Amino acid sequence: MMNRRLGFAAAFMLAIACTGYVPDAAAQTRRPSVSREAPQTDIPQAKQEKNFPLGATWSAVSLNGKPIGDRRATLQVDMNLRGTGFAGCNTFSAAAYPLRQQGFAVGPVALTKRTCDKGMADFERSYLLALRGVNNWDLVGGSLVLKGAAGELRFDRGI
Repeated sequence: MMNRRLGFAAAFMLAIACTGYVPDAAAQTRRPSVSREAPQTDIPQAKQEKNFPLGATWSAVSLNGKPIGDRRATLQVDMNLRGTGFAGCNTFSAAAYPLRQQGFAVGPVALTKRTCDKGMADFERSYLLALRGVNNWDLVGGSLVLKGAAGELRFDRGI
């Protein structure tokens, strides 16, 4: 019977110790209570890194804020980090590397040699210069935005 009482007393004391209950003010000075709240800090949280949409086909909709209109230009970056597409008149291929912190690098561009009218050739040159100069990407409202020293390209998802 005595062992049972000691067992209950020990269990009761253990339960009190686990809850942080302190019976009187004198005991509080000996044993500080433990706060269960996480300390608040003013350290900004790191921004969630976005993943570049490899394998998706994108159709250009604007170049430097101006709509492309009836011209057609595309881009796809595959799993092997090869960027391919149509530049308005010719097809192209280049190494395309999505980098950390939404950086982006495009290597030298290989281009077919199809002849096209002056307006289309000028558009193609502007498109490829902007693409080659890209150093940053972002996904904004479902659109892919590529930015660089030579301008900004905005793409919608293609089919």
